[in-house]
Order: sequence, then structure tokens, then C-alpha cells
Amino acid sequence: MTNPYTKFVSDCTSLLRAAKSLPLGGFPPAPRPTPAPDAPKALIFSPHPDDECVIGGLALRLLREAKFNIINIAVTQGTNPVRQQPRLAELQAACHYLGFALQQTAPNGLDGIKPDVRASDPVHWAACVQVIAAILREHQPRVVFFPHDDDFNSAHIGVHHLLVDALKTLGPDFRTQVVETEFWHAMTGANLMIESSLADVVDLVTATTFHVGEVQRNPYHIRLPAWLQDNVRRGGEVVGGQGGTPPDYDFATLYRLRLWAGGQWVKCPEGCRLVAATENPASLFA
Repeated sequence: MTNPYTKFVSDCTSLLRAAKSLPLGGFPPAPRPTPAPDAPKALIFSPHPDDECVIGGLALRLLREAKFNIINIAVTQGTNPVRQQPRLAELQAACHYLGFALQQTAPNGLDGIKPDVRASDPVHWAACVQVIAAILREHQPRVVFFPHDDDFNSAHIGVHHLLVDALKTLGPDFRTQVVETEFWHAMTGANLMIESSLADVVDLVTATTFHVGEVQRNPYHIRLPAWLQDNVRRGGEVVGGQGGTPPDYDFATLYRLRLWAGGQWVKCPEGCRLVAATENPASLFA
């Protein structure tokens, strides 16, 4: 008897190889609603151009289903000076494709957003904190997205500390819900699992292809669906409960949802949540 899994694994690898030759960028914008002028805002604080696509499952659903105004904040534009302006152009194209607004932190992004710089150059770090605090004060977001504090990459960890330091400067009256994200390293305490539809995943992958210089170096856009599939396996137990049956999702992203209020973290009372593609995610942020 022929092992049927031979074809299954072979087909997976063949699809990946074939996908490497698919076009990058240049696609017309995906359909999107126009948020109302007073629509609630969600800010994505991206360590690098492309993070808005990779972790964007929930943000894209908030735009499309809840008509939030999604604004990607380009915290950095990478560390290579030669690539910073080209990466900005790629980021503008990716955000335009998805329907996200875009705001820079500086003409070439902020520099030195790493834990060691936070410790060694407090004057520079404090100036960067003020840039982020000003953006938070300007927008008064209902939701902010940024990486968790152990996401391996030094810029991701740096952005986490940058945001927390900025939140601490805003006083006890500032309140927002925080969605911590993961990509390079799974977070402890994920409590939110968001299903993505096939159409949403197609658009996240397509948007990632606009980051041409990056995906030519490392074609991670074609592995994004597999990561979202594996999140269903992991999230079924991490969020759904150890030993439980995972939901019948094809794709999902895991997050950690917390509240920032009174100048400190506040645990969300609802506990773990699984949000299917048939549910409006706006209920998370009522």
C-alpha cells in the first residue's frame, strides 16, 4: 500500500516551490470600507515594515467588519540606511493595498529601538518615548497593537518597552486596550485566538508581497498560511484549554489582550476568547 502522506507532503513542498515564482506587489487595492470620521482608531506599532501584514489578522477584521480606522505607525524603517526609503515606499504600497492608514515616526523611522540602547542611552530613548507618547495623545486609540516582551527580535522587544514607557508618561486618565502580538517567539499567556477567512489570508499574503526587497531575500510571505494554520493547533490548547478540541478553523492568529488604565496593566476579566470568522471582533473592544 502506498503511503498517502507521501503525496500530501510532496504537494505541500511543490506548492511552496511554485509560489516562489508568483509576482510580487503591483496588485490593485483590495476592497475596503471607508471608516467614518469619528470611527474608533486602532494603531499598529510596527517594529519593521511588513509587521503590519504578518500580525494583521485582527486589524484587518476590525477594518472590514467593525469599520475601525486602522493606522500603522512605522516605528522603524529598518536599520540599513540604504533601504529605509525603499522600505517606506514598499510599506506605503502594502498599507494602501489593505486599506490601512500610515504614519511615520521620523523621516527614516526611529533609530536604536533596542533593549541595549534603552539601557545605554537614556537621553535618546526618552526622546523616542516622547515621539510615541505624542502619537498616542494625538489619536486616543481604542486599541493599540505592539509585540510582546519576549518576541526574540531585538527591535520587537525594543518596541514593546518603548510603548510601555510611553504609556507610563500619559498619566492615570489615559486608557486603551492593548493587543500584544507575536511572530518570532511564542508569547506566554496568549488569551485571544482570531480566526481569519480565506479571503483575509489571501490579502495578508498579497500585501506582504509589496515588501519586495524583503521577500526576495527571504520568501516568508509564502509560509504565512502555514504559520496561521499552525496557530490553530497551538491556540486550540493555549487559548481554548489544555486537552480540549481545537476549533475547526483553517487559519488563526494568537494575541494577548490586556487593558491599560490608571497608569498600569489591568487584566481583562473575560479570560480567554476564541473569535470565529462569523463573529464581529468589535465586541472585544466595546
